[in-house]
Amino acid sequence: MGRTMSDVPDLPSDGLAAFVAAAIPVFTQWVPVTPARTLGRLGAPDEADLRSPGTHVVRGTADSEPACLTALRALGPLLVERLLGALELVVAGHDWSGAPSLVVDLPGLAPGGYAWVATGGHDSEATSAAALLERLHPGLADRTVALATGIAAHPAVTRLLTIPPAVTDEPAIAARHGAAHLGLAVAVAGAVVDQVAPPVVVERAAAIVGLGAGAAALLLRDGSMPPAYAAALLAKVRADYLLPRGMYGSVSVAGNRFGLTEYEVVGQADFAGNGLVAVTDGGAVIRTGVAQGSVHVELAVLAQAPAEVESGWEEIVEVSWPAAEGRASVIAPDGTSSPSLRRQTPPWPGDYRVRVHARGRDDLDTEFERYKLIVWAAPAAAETVHQRTDRLGHRLRGEPEPVRPPRPEHAYRWVRRSPLSVAATVTVVIGTTLEQTLRAFGADPNRPEPIDGIRRDLSSPGAIETWVTALDTGDAVLVVEDNGHRGSNAAVLCAASASGRAASMFWNVNAVTRLSFADGGQLLASFEPWGREEAVPPQVAAALAGLDFAEPGDRTEKGLVAVERFTGCGITTDDVALIFETGIGFRVPRALSRSARFNSQGNRTDSPPSAPQEAGRPDVR
Repeated sequence: MGRTMSDVPDLPSDGLAAFVAAAIPVFTQWVPVTPARTLGRLGAPDEADLRSPGTHVVRGTADSEPACLTALRALGPLLVERLLGALELVVAGHDWSGAPSLVVDLPGLAPGGYAWVATGGHDSEATSAAALLERLHPGLADRTVALATGIAAHPAVTRLLTIPPAVTDEPAIAARHGAAHLGLAVAVAGAVVDQVAPPVVVERAAAIVGLGAGAAALLLRDGSMPPAYAAALLAKVRADYLLPRGMYGSVSVAGNRFGLTEYEVVGQADFAGNGLVAVTDGGAVIRTGVAQGSVHVELAVLAQAPAEVESGWEEIVEVSWPAAEGRASVIAPDGTSSPSLRRQTPPWPGDYRVRVHARGRDDLDTEFERYKLIVWAAPAAAETVHQRTDRLGHRLRGEPEPVRPPRPEHAYRWVRRSPLSVAATVTVVIGTTLEQTLRAFGADPNRPEPIDGIRRDLSSPGAIETWVTALDTGDAVLVVEDNGHRGSNAAVLCAASASGRAASMFWNVNAVTRLSFADGGQLLASFEPWGREEAVPPQVAAALAGLDFAEPGDRTEKGLVAVERFTGCGITTDDVALIFETGIGFRVPRALSRSARFNSQGNRTDSPPSAPQEAGRPDVR
């Protein structure tokens, strides 16, 4: 982090301690509470949620820049500007002449030399001034940190850094801790900057605040929190903890396992009992199908036991574990985890139940392996097995594996790894030509264009046209819309099916879907498949047979199975690859792009499926 007091030649520590001790109260009283609190929390382990947005702890530094300046930039320009605004006048008016000599051995820029410093367009004035001064006097930032670090251990200064016993709540402790160390670092920085006599091109007060804030960030980051802080933080966490709560994330798997534990390690476990979960010291270990990779996990913490057992899972086992402290995390065997899954169980010791749900373990594919953990406080009780159907569980329990025919929707799982994974409509049309199908969609088959050019044009603000691309396979015409939905329009499907049949499946990132069927120019049905309540004609019912859309997972794939059954033809990964390798698309004119949508009875509706608007929604297809 820089040099210590012993590295600084001939340092009169008592003199500097007296100077700094006198200055700390002067500066501390002007430090705003919010940035002081942010600084004071920099050393709190794994409590990034308590820091202000835009700040982060820097553990490494760039080779071209002192650690002090790297830490200063990490605070963010808004926080640093607020500190500069609060301290600028008092720093400018302070008498710095009483400090002992601190920088006589530091080099300066040679006479006639030039100082060039790169600053970000959004840097604070204090950051820019500190960086420029460091360029003029190399080693100045490290000297400031070394002096501040060393003098913080002097008894005359240490007593001013100590939090009074009367201050007991977490925000107040953090604010006092941050303000005191900032006062110390600004006092040292001011003495150092005054003695190098910066030229007029450097704003002196800004450089002092910048160097002081950077040095304080390092002191606070690498130092110890006040003794009372841990208890105060726990009290705050408990006061702020609310139920129910639900989180999504992913966790890395190693050795076919991950854990829900209070500790930072996931040990080995024996899964022969129930084939899914084993209780260990501090929590539970879950057995995965994949040996390594990253799997999706949902964590729910409830005030009481769930009212019913969820369907759609292949394995469900419920166990008890005694929490020594609480705040368990979903973690990988090496202790890593998604921030959303860390320290989420109740922050109290006691007995808890966890119901572990799993599906997709037999697939050996991280994309489709899913887990849900439900936690609630309850007296210790015997293990309960609610569901035990996957082959892995039977194998681990030493039971004969069940014969499970492949599910038809699994044949379409390639869609998740294709260019259509986020949002698309796939329409299959039989009994007509490619040209007739394109015209049904409102496109001119005589005006093909490169897809890249269409995408570029339609990405501009205000563009509302759509486009399609198509492939004649000989048995059917496949129409693919990347982030479009004309294939779910009643008028389009009726026109496309005039001489045969047409069916389409639409999906988007917001988990909106639509499955539509037309025959001989008539729309038979168009609906959100997992929420369907209306009756459908027999030919549509036959296409849906055995496809449980209410069951979580693979909803897009199930829809594509229904499309294939209804038309007798499906789309393959090779078809999609050929379509995009060919790279030809067809625009749909603006008037047709905005045409109305219709329901299964031919009545106009006002709620077409939404185009993707946001990423990060849990995948529930």
